[in-house]
Amino acid sequence: MRKNIALSAIVVGLMSTTNVFGAEDLSSMFSEGKVSGQIREFSISRTMDYSNPTKDDYTRKANAIGGHIKYETGDLNGLSLGTAFYTTNGFLNDSSKTDYTKVDPTLLGVNNDAYSILGEAYLQYKSGNTIFKGGRQKLATPLAGADDARMLPNLFEAYLLINTDIADTTLIAGHVTKFAQGTFGRAYNGGFLAATAGYSATDTRNQVGTFTNMGTYAIGQETNGVSVVSATYTGVKNLKVQLWDYYAHDILNAIYGQADLSWKCMLSDNVKPFASAQFIKESAIGDKLAGTTDGMYWGVKAGASVGNFTGYIAYSKTSANDSAADNSGSLNNAIVSPWGGMPAFTQGMVTRHMFLAGTSASKLALVYNFKDLGLKAVAYYANFAMDDALNTDGTSVNGYTYNDASETGFDFIYNTKFAKNLQLRLRGNFAKDFNVNATGDTVGWNEYRFIANYKF
Repeated sequence: MRKNIALSAIVVGLMSTTNVFGAEDLSSMFSEGKVSGQIREFSISRTMDYSNPTKDDYTRKANAIGGHIKYETGDLNGLSLGTAFYTTNGFLNDSSKTDYTKVDPTLLGVNNDAYSILGEAYLQYKSGNTIFKGGRQKLATPLAGADDARMLPNLFEAYLLINTDIADTTLIAGHVTKFAQGTFGRAYNGGFLAATAGYSATDTRNQVGTFTNMGTYAIGQETNGVSVVSATYTGVKNLKVQLWDYYAHDILNAIYGQADLSWKCMLSDNVKPFASAQFIKESAIGDKLAGTTDGMYWGVKAGASVGNFTGYIAYSKTSANDSAADNSGSLNNAIVSPWGGMPAFTQGMVTRHMFLAGTSASKLALVYNFKDLGLKAVAYYANFAMDDALNTDGTSVNGYTYNDASETGFDFIYNTKFAKNLQLRLRGNFAKDFNVNATGDTVGWNEYRFIANYKF
């Protein structure tokens, strides 16, 4: 409540100051505003494949249409306001909406119902090389992000300061208080796997579409949110270096670093090599509400572009599982990522096992850009070699005894020539041994998605 009062005072104070310049200026602030948005249609079909003969394979499907509409005011002496309304609505879905063997849960809200949300409502003020942005907004940071993989993205209540006074350097400091999970989080149902794949360890099916305290969302206990600082440097030609520190009060401290380098090939100007490296280090802090989290992850990626063709390989490793875990399903040395951030080089379209403790992951991706047609084609293969996750008594952690899992997929992206700003997309992913449970049973799937995005 105090934060809302303080923010209101800032708004009133700034607008009072700008009023000195006359009501006509304040009026033009709104009349010169702009409207933008996106209309999205999404269809998905997944056929589940169980190795256990007592379980029947099934196909679940879903269709939805929605998107968002956004209004941003003009800039009045550095001050502007923005707001955006998001919605998703199902159509042609099975009448038994809550039967998740029939209707896929990742396109809609609680009980697979339609929902709408005022997803953005922020104040922005710019002075010189410093920008303040506070309120409901989208974030695109490594460990807290929109993860816009289905109908609606993750959204945040956050207060950020961004400064570029130092040449070639962007500094960010801020505090994130609330999280509104998007529709993709409903792919999980809480637990061990969800917490390492970008979402809540407690409940992902029923928290969608509401702004919730950061701690309450992640682990079911209210906290003081997440404080974040970062520095990004681009002062060396073809090199970008970034460092982030996320202090999730009474949960964990997470440090993320990444370096991206490209250079000219000495043999041919047509070949453009690139390489990247990343790392994450997490440590439990304060009351350690998520347990004794103490994980480390690192990854590398290398590839090259030749004309319209790009290919790369990636490899990552997460710290070994702690065999001294208790029988509570502790996260041990896994990487916890409960607020949608998913920067890993080795993630699949769906499979995100690279953050599980003791996992070595690899990925090969090939991309061809048919520029004249407006079409980009992507194919990839990802493999996840996982250590057994066992408690001290030999039982599996959260029902998992890990083994190798893999995912193959494709992505065709077509920016149409016949309709400006219309993008059509066909995606497929084929997971094998996604989960190996305590009795050795496996589950995989074949999934297809069709997405139409129209921006205005």
